[in-house]
Amino acid sequence: MVFIKKYKYEFAIVFLIVLRGFLNAIVPLMDKTEARYAEIARIMQETNNYITPQIDYGVPFWAKPPLSTWLSALSMELFGDNEFAVRLPYLLATVFMLYIVSKFVKSRKARLLCCFVLLTIPEFLLHAGVVSTDTFLALCVAMVFLSYWQTIQTNKLNLWHYSFYVFLGLGLLAKGPIIFILTIPPLFVFSLYHKKIKTFFKNTNLIFGLLILMIIALPWYFLAERKTTGFLEYFIIGEHFRRFFDSNGWDGDKYGFAKTQPFGIIWIFLFVFAFPWIQILAVKLWKSRREILQNKWVCFLLLWLLWPPFFFTFSSSLIHTYILPSIIPIGLLISHYWPNYKQKKIAIRLSLIFPTIIVLATTVFLLESQVKYYAKTDKYILDYEVLSSYKLYHLNNKSYSSQFYSNGKIKNLSTENFKKLCSEIEPFAIIIEKDDINENNVCQIDKLEVLDSNKNSTIYLKK
Repeated sequence: MVFIKKYKYEFAIVFLIVLRGFLNAIVPLMDKTEARYAEIARIMQETNNYITPQIDYGVPFWAKPPLSTWLSALSMELFGDNEFAVRLPYLLATVFMLYIVSKFVKSRKARLLCCFVLLTIPEFLLHAGVVSTDTFLALCVAMVFLSYWQTIQTNKLNLWHYSFYVFLGLGLLAKGPIIFILTIPPLFVFSLYHKKIKTFFKNTNLIFGLLILMIIALPWYFLAERKTTGFLEYFIIGEHFRRFFDSNGWDGDKYGFAKTQPFGIIWIFLFVFAFPWIQILAVKLWKSRREILQNKWVCFLLLWLLWPPFFFTFSSSLIHTYILPSIIPIGLLISHYWPNYKQKKIAIRLSLIFPTIIVLATTVFLLESQVKYYAKTDKYILDYEVLSSYKLYHLNNKSYSSQFYSNGKIKNLSTENFKKLCSEIEPFAIIIEKDDINENNVCQIDKLEVLDSNKNSTIYLKK
Protein backbone atom coordinates (compact mmCIF):
# COMPACT_ATOMS: atom_id res chain seq x y z
CA MET A 1 0.00 0.00 0.00
CA VAL A 2 2.87 2.38 0.80
CA PHE A 3 4.38 1.64 -2.62
CA ILE A 4 1.08 2.30 -4.40
CA LYS A 5 0.49 5.49 -2.43
CA LYS A 6 3.99 6.71 -3.25
CA TYR A 7 3.52 6.13 -6.98
CA LYS A 8 -0.21 6.89 -7.19
CA TYR A 9 0.14 9.38 -10.04
CA GLU A 10 2.29 7.00 -12.09
CA PHE A 11 -0.20 4.16 -11.63
CA ALA A 12 -3.14 6.41 -12.48
CA ILE A 13 -1.46 7.78 -15.63
CA VAL A 14 -0.46 4.36 -16.94
CA PHE A 15 -3.87 2.90 -16.10
CA LEU A 16 -5.74 5.68 -17.91
CA ILE A 17 -3.57 5.43 -21.02
CA VAL A 18 -3.93 1.62 -21.11
CA LEU A 19 -7.68 1.93 -20.49
CA ARG A 20 -8.02 4.40 -23.36
CA GLY A 21 -6.03 2.08 -25.63
CA PHE A 22 -8.21 -0.87 -24.62
CA LEU A 23 -11.37 1.11 -25.37
CA ASN A 24 -9.91 2.14 -28.71
CA ALA A 25 -9.74 -1.55 -29.61
CA ILE A 26 -13.13 -2.77 -28.39
CA VAL A 27 -15.55 0.13 -28.91
CA PRO A 28 -17.04 0.18 -32.43
CA LEU A 29 -16.94 3.24 -34.66
CA MET A 30 -20.10 5.24 -34.08
CA ASP A 31 -22.17 7.06 -36.68
CA LYS A 32 -22.05 9.67 -37.90
CA THR A 33 -18.89 11.66 -37.22
CA GLU A 34 -16.33 9.09 -36.06
CA ALA A 35 -17.36 6.41 -38.55
CA ARG A 36 -17.30 9.04 -41.30
CA TYR A 37 -13.67 10.04 -40.65
CA ALA A 38 -12.66 6.40 -40.25
CA GLU A 39 -14.23 5.52 -43.59
CA ILE A 40 -12.48 8.45 -45.29
CA ALA A 41 -9.18 7.10 -43.96
CA ARG A 42 -10.03 3.53 -45.02
CA ILE A 43 -10.80 4.65 -48.58
CA MET A 44 -7.57 6.65 -48.66
CA GLN A 45 -5.59 3.60 -47.58
CA GLU A 46 -7.38 1.34 -50.05
CA THR A 47 -7.13 3.65 -53.07
CA ASN A 48 -3.68 5.09 -52.22
CA ASN A 49 -5.08 8.53 -53.03
CA TYR A 50 -3.37 10.68 -50.40
CA ILE A 51 -4.17 13.98 -52.11
CA THR A 52 -7.98 14.00 -52.11
CA PRO A 53 -9.79 12.59 -49.07
CA GLN A 54 -12.96 10.83 -50.25
CA ILE A 55 -16.22 10.48 -48.36
CA ASP A 56 -17.18 7.73 -50.82
CA TYR A 57 -15.42 6.27 -53.84
CA GLY A 58 -14.87 9.12 -56.29
CA VAL A 59 -16.61 11.68 -54.03
CA PRO A 60 -14.12 14.25 -52.63
CA PHE A 61 -14.38 15.35 -49.01
CA TRP A 62 -13.59 19.05 -48.97
CA ALA A 63 -14.57 19.88 -45.39
CA LYS A 64 -11.24 19.15 -43.69
CA PRO A 65 -7.51 18.91 -44.53
CA PRO A 66 -5.89 15.46 -44.52
CA LEU A 67 -3.36 15.28 -41.65
CA SER A 68 -5.42 13.08 -39.32
CA THR A 69 -6.69 11.06 -42.30
CA TRP A 70 -3.13 10.48 -43.51
CA LEU A 71 -2.09 9.18 -40.10
CA SER A 72 -5.11 6.89 -39.69
CA ALA A 73 -4.63 5.56 -43.24
CA LEU A 74 -0.95 4.84 -42.60
CA SER A 75 -1.82 3.17 -39.29
CA MET A 76 -4.35 0.90 -41.05
CA GLU A 77 -1.73 0.13 -43.68
CA LEU A 78 0.45 -1.22 -40.85
CA PHE A 79 -2.11 -2.77 -38.51
CA GLY A 80 -5.17 -3.53 -40.64
CA ASP A 81 -8.65 -2.07 -41.05
CA ASN A 82 -9.79 -2.09 -37.44
CA GLU A 83 -10.82 0.32 -34.71
CA PHE A 84 -7.53 0.24 -32.83
CA ALA A 85 -5.50 1.03 -35.93
CA VAL A 86 -7.66 3.92 -37.07
CA ARG A 87 -7.59 5.42 -33.55
CA LEU A 88 -3.94 4.74 -32.74
CA PRO A 89 -2.60 8.11 -34.04
CA TYR A 90 -4.90 9.94 -31.62
CA LEU A 91 -3.65 7.95 -28.65
CA LEU A 92 -0.04 8.59 -29.69
CA ALA A 93 -0.77 12.30 -30.16
CA THR A 94 -2.19 12.39 -26.63
CA VAL A 95 0.87 10.70 -25.15
CA PHE A 96 3.10 13.11 -27.10
CA MET A 97 1.20 16.09 -25.66
CA LEU A 98 1.60 14.71 -22.15
CA TYR A 99 5.34 14.31 -22.69
CA ILE A 100 5.86 17.78 -24.14
CA VAL A 101 3.69 19.56 -21.58
CA SER A 102 5.51 17.85 -18.71
CA LYS A 103 8.71 19.59 -19.89
CA PHE A 104 7.19 22.92 -18.90
CA VAL A 105 6.66 21.95 -15.27
CA LYS A 106 9.65 22.15 -12.96
CA SER A 107 9.46 19.27 -10.47
CA ARG A 108 8.85 15.59 -11.14
CA LYS A 109 5.80 15.54 -8.88
CA ALA A 110 4.31 18.55 -10.66
CA ARG A 111 4.89 16.89 -14.05
CA LEU A 112 3.02 13.80 -12.94
CA LEU A 113 0.23 15.91 -11.51
CA CYS A 114 -0.11 17.82 -14.77
CA CYS A 115 -0.41 14.58 -16.77
CA PHE A 116 -2.90 13.21 -14.25
CA VAL A 117 -5.00 16.38 -14.44
CA LEU A 118 -5.13 16.26 -18.24
CA LEU A 119 -6.05 12.57 -18.36
CA THR A 120 -8.89 13.06 -15.88
CA ILE A 121 -10.41 15.91 -17.89
CA PRO A 122 -13.29 14.26 -19.83
CA GLU A 123 -12.68 16.10 -23.11
CA PHE A 124 -8.98 15.21 -23.15
CA LEU A 125 -9.43 11.55 -22.23
CA LEU A 126 -12.20 11.09 -24.79
CA HIS A 127 -10.12 12.53 -27.61
CA ALA A 128 -7.28 10.14 -26.95
CA GLY A 129 -9.35 7.76 -29.04
CA VAL A 130 -11.92 9.63 -31.09
CA VAL A 131 -11.37 9.76 -34.85
CA SER A 132 -11.66 13.45 -35.70
CA THR A 133 -9.53 16.44 -36.65
CA ASP A 134 -9.69 18.12 -33.23
CA THR A 135 -6.95 16.17 -31.45
CA PHE A 136 -4.29 17.16 -33.96
CA LEU A 137 -5.53 20.74 -34.05
CA ALA A 138 -5.17 20.86 -30.25
CA LEU A 139 -1.68 19.39 -30.52
CA CYS A 140 -0.65 21.99 -33.11
CA VAL A 141 -2.14 24.84 -31.06
CA ALA A 142 -0.28 23.63 -27.96
CA MET A 143 3.03 23.37 -29.81
CA VAL A 144 2.65 26.85 -31.32
CA PHE A 145 2.03 28.37 -27.88
CA LEU A 146 4.81 26.45 -26.16
CA SER A 147 7.25 27.14 -29.00
CA TYR A 148 6.47 30.86 -28.75
CA TRP A 149 7.11 30.78 -25.00
CA GLN A 150 10.46 29.08 -25.46
CA THR A 151 11.40 31.48 -28.25
CA ILE A 152 11.01 34.56 -26.05
CA GLN A 153 12.97 32.92 -23.22
CA THR A 154 16.27 32.60 -25.08
CA ASN A 155 17.89 34.21 -28.11
CA LYS A 156 19.92 31.11 -28.87
CA LEU A 157 18.40 29.41 -31.92
CA ASN A 158 17.13 25.90 -31.22
CA LEU A 159 14.35 23.55 -32.36
CA TRP A 160 11.70 25.45 -30.42
CA HIS A 161 12.30 28.57 -32.52
CA TYR A 162 11.56 26.62 -35.69
CA SER A 163 8.80 24.41 -34.30
CA PHE A 164 6.64 27.54 -33.99
CA TYR A 165 6.45 27.66 -37.78
CA VAL A 166 6.46 23.89 -38.22
CA PHE A 167 3.29 23.49 -36.18
CA LEU A 168 1.58 26.46 -37.81
CA GLY A 169 2.18 24.59 -41.08
CA LEU A 170 0.95 21.30 -39.62
CA GLY A 171 -2.05 23.12 -38.19
CA LEU A 172 -2.96 24.17 -41.74
CA LEU A 173 -2.93 20.47 -42.62
CA ALA A 174 -4.77 19.48 -39.43
CA LYS A 175 -7.77 21.80 -39.73
CA GLY A 176 -6.87 24.77 -41.89
CA PRO A 177 -6.46 28.54 -41.29
CA ILE A 178 -8.22 28.21 -37.93
CA ILE A 179 -4.73 27.49 -36.54
CA PHE A 180 -3.86 31.17 -37.07
CA ILE A 181 -7.13 32.35 -35.53
CA LEU A 182 -6.64 30.26 -32.38
CA THR A 183 -3.00 31.25 -31.81
CA ILE A 184 -1.94 34.59 -33.28
CA PRO A 185 -4.48 36.94 -31.56
CA PRO A 186 -3.77 35.82 -27.96
CA LEU A 187 -0.03 35.70 -28.64
CA PHE A 188 -0.18 39.22 -30.06
CA VAL A 189 -2.09 40.51 -27.02
CA PHE A 190 0.40 38.86 -24.67
CA SER A 191 3.38 40.22 -26.63
CA LEU A 192 1.90 43.71 -26.71
CA TYR A 193 1.10 43.85 -23.00
CA HIS A 194 4.40 42.35 -21.85
CA LYS A 195 6.46 44.09 -24.57
CA LYS A 196 7.70 40.87 -26.17
CA ILE A 197 7.07 41.63 -29.85
CA LYS A 198 10.62 42.81 -30.52
CA THR A 199 12.02 39.96 -28.46
CA PHE A 200 10.16 37.35 -30.48
CA PHE A 201 11.19 38.68 -33.88
CA LYS A 202 14.75 39.22 -32.68
CA ASN A 203 15.01 35.63 -31.48
CA THR A 204 13.55 33.94 -34.54
CA ASN A 205 14.32 33.91 -38.25
CA LEU A 206 10.99 35.11 -39.66
CA ILE A 207 11.80 34.64 -43.36
CA PHE A 208 13.19 31.15 -42.90
CA GLY A 209 10.30 30.27 -40.56
CA LEU A 210 7.66 31.36 -43.06
CA LEU A 211 9.47 29.38 -45.74
CA ILE A 212 9.27 26.26 -43.52
CA LEU A 213 5.56 26.89 -42.97
CA MET A 214 4.87 27.20 -46.70
CA ILE A 215 6.95 24.13 -47.60
CA ILE A 216 4.93 22.06 -45.13
CA ALA A 217 1.42 23.23 -46.01
CA LEU A 218 1.17 24.82 -49.45
CA PRO A 219 2.04 21.81 -51.66
CA TRP A 220 -1.02 19.86 -50.50
CA TYR A 221 -3.36 22.85 -50.92
CA PHE A 222 -2.01 23.38 -54.44
CA LEU A 223 -2.35 19.72 -55.40
CA ALA A 224 -5.80 19.40 -53.79
CA GLU A 225 -7.18 22.34 -55.79
CA ARG A 226 -5.52 21.12 -58.95
CA LYS A 227 -7.00 17.64 -58.59
CA THR A 228 -10.53 18.77 -57.58
CA THR A 229 -11.21 22.34 -58.72
CA GLY A 230 -13.37 24.29 -56.31
CA PHE A 231 -11.84 22.88 -53.12
CA LEU A 232 -10.19 26.12 -52.00
CA GLU A 233 -13.31 28.23 -52.41
CA TYR A 234 -15.46 25.70 -50.56
CA PHE A 235 -12.96 25.11 -47.77
CA ILE A 236 -11.72 28.66 -47.15
CA ILE A 237 -14.89 30.65 -47.81
CA GLY A 238 -17.53 28.04 -46.96
CA GLU A 239 -16.09 26.13 -44.03
CA HIS A 240 -14.30 29.08 -42.40
CA PHE A 241 -16.67 31.98 -43.00
CA ARG A 242 -20.12 30.84 -44.14
CA ARG A 243 -20.31 28.07 -41.53
CA PHE A 244 -19.03 30.38 -38.75
CA PHE A 245 -21.50 33.19 -39.38
CA ASP A 246 -24.53 31.41 -40.84
CA SER A 247 -24.61 27.64 -40.41
CA ASN A 248 -28.34 27.33 -41.10
CA GLY A 249 -28.40 29.63 -44.10
CA TRP A 250 -25.38 28.20 -45.87
CA ASP A 251 -26.97 26.38 -48.78
CA GLY A 252 -23.59 25.32 -50.15
CA ASP A 253 -22.94 22.89 -47.28
CA LYS A 254 -22.09 19.56 -48.93
CA TYR A 255 -22.02 17.42 -45.82
CA GLY A 256 -24.80 18.72 -43.61
CA PHE A 257 -23.22 18.34 -40.19
CA ALA A 258 -23.31 21.94 -38.96
CA LYS A 259 -24.66 22.06 -35.42
CA THR A 260 -26.24 25.40 -34.51
CA GLN A 261 -26.11 26.03 -30.76
CA PRO A 262 -27.44 28.73 -28.42
CA PHE A 263 -25.24 31.81 -28.10
CA GLY A 264 -22.46 31.33 -25.53
CA ILE A 265 -22.98 27.60 -24.99
CA ILE A 266 -19.25 27.03 -25.59
CA TRP A 267 -18.68 28.19 -21.98
CA ILE A 268 -21.10 25.58 -20.70
CA PHE A 269 -19.22 22.98 -22.73
CA LEU A 270 -15.99 24.15 -21.10
CA PHE A 271 -17.37 23.89 -17.57
CA VAL A 272 -18.97 20.49 -18.22
CA PHE A 273 -16.29 18.72 -20.23
CA ALA A 274 -13.33 20.06 -18.22
CA PHE A 275 -14.85 19.13 -14.85
CA PRO A 276 -13.66 19.41 -12.11
CA TRP A 277 -10.41 21.17 -12.87
CA ILE A 278 -11.88 24.20 -14.65
CA GLN A 279 -14.09 24.92 -11.63
CA ILE A 280 -11.15 24.55 -9.24
CA LEU A 281 -9.03 26.76 -11.47
CA ALA A 282 -11.74 29.43 -11.82
CA VAL A 283 -11.96 29.80 -8.03
CA LYS A 284 -8.19 29.97 -7.66
CA LEU A 285 -7.81 32.53 -10.46
CA TRP A 286 -10.51 34.72 -8.94
CA LYS A 287 -8.81 34.71 -5.56
CA SER A 288 -5.46 35.66 -7.10
CA ARG A 289 -6.87 37.96 -9.80
CA ARG A 290 -4.70 40.92 -8.77
CA GLU A 291 -1.53 38.94 -9.44
CA ILE A 292 -2.45 37.46 -12.84
CA LEU A 293 -1.15 40.25 -15.06
CA GLN A 294 2.12 40.45 -13.13
CA ASN A 295 2.90 36.76 -13.57
CA LYS A 296 3.83 36.32 -17.24
CA TRP A 297 3.44 32.53 -17.23
CA VAL A 298 -0.05 32.66 -15.70
CA CYS A 299 -1.09 35.50 -18.01
CA PHE A 300 0.21 33.57 -21.01
CA LEU A 301 -1.65 30.39 -20.08
CA LEU A 302 -4.85 32.23 -19.23
CA LEU A 303 -4.95 33.95 -22.64
CA TRP A 304 -4.37 30.56 -24.26
CA LEU A 305 -7.20 29.02 -22.22
CA LEU A 306 -9.80 31.77 -22.68
CA TRP A 307 -9.30 32.74 -26.32
CA PRO A 308 -10.86 29.64 -28.02
CA PRO A 309 -14.14 29.76 -26.06
CA PHE A 310 -14.28 33.54 -26.43
CA PHE A 311 -13.80 33.26 -30.19
CA PHE A 312 -16.36 30.46 -30.59
CA THR A 313 -18.88 32.36 -28.49
CA PHE A 314 -19.75 34.21 -31.70
CA SER A 315 -19.91 31.15 -33.95
CA SER A 316 -23.32 29.94 -35.10
CA SER A 317 -21.95 26.42 -35.60
CA LEU A 318 -20.01 24.59 -32.89
CA ILE A 319 -19.69 21.37 -30.92
CA HIS A 320 -18.14 20.58 -27.55
CA THR A 321 -14.87 19.44 -29.15
CA TYR A 322 -14.05 23.09 -29.89
CA ILE A 323 -12.90 23.49 -26.28
CA LEU A 324 -10.09 20.95 -26.77
CA PRO A 325 -7.39 23.59 -27.54
CA SER A 326 -8.11 25.09 -24.09
CA ILE A 327 -7.42 21.91 -22.13
CA ILE A 328 -3.59 21.91 -22.02
CA PRO A 329 -3.33 25.30 -20.25
CA ILE A 330 -5.77 24.05 -17.61
CA GLY A 331 -3.31 21.29 -16.69
CA LEU A 332 -0.38 23.70 -16.60
CA LEU A 333 -2.25 26.27 -14.50
CA ILE A 334 -3.40 23.64 -12.00
CA SER A 335 0.23 22.50 -11.66
CA HIS A 336 1.26 26.10 -11.04
CA TYR A 337 -1.26 26.69 -8.27
CA TRP A 338 -1.25 23.18 -6.77
CA PRO A 339 1.40 23.69 -4.03
CA ASN A 340 -0.79 26.35 -2.39
CA TYR A 341 -4.10 24.61 -2.98
CA LYS A 342 -5.62 23.35 0.28
CA GLN A 343 -8.36 20.97 -0.91
CA LYS A 344 -6.13 18.50 -2.73
CA LYS A 345 -7.90 15.31 -1.63
CA ILE A 346 -11.33 16.61 -2.63
CA ALA A 347 -10.00 17.70 -6.02
CA ILE A 348 -8.43 14.30 -6.69
CA ARG A 349 -11.62 12.47 -5.70
CA LEU A 350 -13.76 14.67 -7.92
CA SER A 351 -11.37 14.17 -10.83
CA LEU A 352 -11.78 10.39 -10.58
CA ILE A 353 -15.54 10.55 -11.19
CA PHE A 354 -15.30 10.49 -14.97
CA PRO A 355 -12.62 7.74 -15.18
CA THR A 356 -14.76 5.67 -12.78
CA ILE A 357 -17.78 6.14 -15.04
CA ILE A 358 -15.65 5.01 -17.98
CA VAL A 359 -14.57 1.85 -16.13
CA LEU A 360 -18.16 1.03 -15.17
CA ALA A 361 -19.40 1.70 -18.71
CA THR A 362 -16.66 -0.56 -20.09
CA THR A 363 -17.69 -3.35 -17.71
CA VAL A 364 -21.32 -3.03 -18.77
CA PHE A 365 -20.30 -3.01 -22.44
CA LEU A 366 -18.31 -6.23 -22.02
CA LEU A 367 -20.89 -8.07 -19.93
CA GLU A 368 -24.24 -6.86 -21.24
CA SER A 369 -24.98 -8.04 -24.78
CA GLN A 370 -27.99 -5.72 -25.11
CA VAL A 371 -25.62 -2.73 -25.23
CA LYS A 372 -24.66 -3.78 -28.74
CA TYR A 373 -28.29 -3.52 -29.81
CA TYR A 374 -28.47 0.13 -28.75
CA ALA A 375 -25.03 1.18 -30.02
CA LYS A 376 -25.20 3.69 -32.87
CA THR A 377 -23.27 1.53 -35.30
CA ASP A 378 -23.97 -1.15 -37.91
CA LYS A 379 -20.88 -3.16 -36.99
CA TYR A 380 -22.67 -6.00 -35.22
CA ILE A 381 -25.39 -6.64 -37.80
CA LEU A 382 -22.65 -6.95 -40.41
CA ASP A 383 -20.53 -9.35 -38.36
CA TYR A 384 -21.65 -12.53 -40.13
CA GLU A 385 -19.48 -14.75 -42.33
CA VAL A 386 -22.47 -15.59 -44.52
CA LEU A 387 -22.57 -11.99 -45.81
CA SER A 388 -19.35 -12.51 -47.74
CA SER A 389 -21.32 -14.45 -50.37
CA TYR A 390 -24.06 -11.84 -50.77
CA LYS A 391 -24.24 -8.55 -52.57
CA LEU A 392 -24.82 -5.96 -49.89
CA TYR A 393 -27.16 -2.96 -50.09
CA HIS A 394 -28.52 -0.21 -47.88
CA LEU A 395 -31.97 1.15 -48.62
CA ASN A 396 -31.57 4.85 -49.45
CA ASN A 397 -28.56 6.37 -47.66
CA LYS A 398 -25.98 3.96 -46.25
CA SER A 399 -24.38 4.70 -42.89
CA TYR A 400 -20.66 5.40 -42.57
CA SER A 401 -20.24 2.51 -40.15
CA SER A 402 -21.80 0.13 -42.71
CA GLN A 403 -19.33 1.43 -45.29
CA PHE A 404 -16.36 0.89 -42.97
CA TYR A 405 -17.34 -2.54 -41.66
CA SER A 406 -18.25 -3.84 -45.11
CA ASN A 407 -14.91 -2.58 -46.48
CA GLY A 408 -16.75 -0.40 -48.95
CA LYS A 409 -18.80 -3.31 -50.31
CA ILE A 410 -22.21 -1.88 -49.39
CA LYS A 411 -24.13 0.14 -52.00
CA ASN A 412 -27.08 2.52 -51.81
CA LEU A 413 -30.34 1.18 -53.22
CA SER A 414 -33.41 3.25 -54.02
CA THR A 415 -36.90 2.04 -53.11
CA GLU A 416 -37.76 1.57 -56.78
CA ASN A 417 -34.66 -0.53 -57.45
CA PHE A 418 -35.32 -2.48 -54.25
CA LYS A 419 -38.67 -3.60 -55.68
CA LYS A 420 -37.02 -4.70 -58.92
CA LEU A 421 -34.26 -6.56 -57.07
CA CYS A 422 -36.79 -8.48 -54.98
CA SER A 423 -38.38 -9.85 -58.13
CA GLU A 424 -35.08 -11.21 -59.44
CA ILE A 425 -33.47 -14.54 -58.63
CA GLU A 426 -30.08 -13.23 -57.49
CA PRO A 427 -29.56 -13.38 -53.68
CA PHE A 428 -28.64 -10.23 -51.75
CA ALA A 429 -28.55 -8.70 -48.28
CA ILE A 430 -29.99 -5.30 -47.44
CA ILE A 431 -29.95 -3.01 -44.41
CA ILE A 432 -33.15 -1.06 -43.92
CA GLU A 433 -33.50 1.61 -41.28
CA LYS A 434 -36.73 1.34 -39.35
CA ASP A 435 -37.67 4.89 -40.33
CA ASP A 436 -37.49 3.82 -44.00
CA ILE A 437 -40.04 1.03 -43.67
CA ASN A 438 -43.30 2.12 -45.28
CA GLU A 439 -46.30 0.63 -47.07
CA ASN A 440 -44.46 0.61 -50.40
CA ASN A 441 -41.78 -1.86 -49.31
CA VAL A 442 -43.53 -3.90 -46.61
CA CYS A 443 -44.55 -6.50 -49.17
CA GLN A 444 -40.93 -6.83 -50.31
CA ILE A 445 -39.62 -7.11 -46.73
CA ASP A 446 -42.13 -9.89 -45.97
CA LYS A 447 -40.40 -12.02 -48.58
CA LEU A 448 -36.99 -11.63 -46.92
CA GLU A 449 -35.35 -13.37 -43.98
CA VAL A 450 -34.25 -11.30 -40.99
CA LEU A 451 -30.60 -11.88 -40.19
CA ASP A 452 -30.14 -9.41 -37.33
CA SER A 453 -31.17 -5.96 -36.15
CA ASN A 454 -30.22 -3.10 -33.88
CA LYS A 455 -32.16 -0.16 -32.49
CA ASN A 456 -32.13 1.72 -35.79
CA SER A 457 -31.84 -0.89 -38.56
CA THR A 458 -32.51 -4.46 -39.63
CA ILE A 459 -30.50 -6.54 -42.08
CA TYR A 460 -32.46 -8.88 -44.37
CA LEU A 461 -31.40 -11.74 -46.65
CA LYS A 462 -32.91 -12.80 -49.93
CA LYS A 463 -31.66 -16.33 -50.56
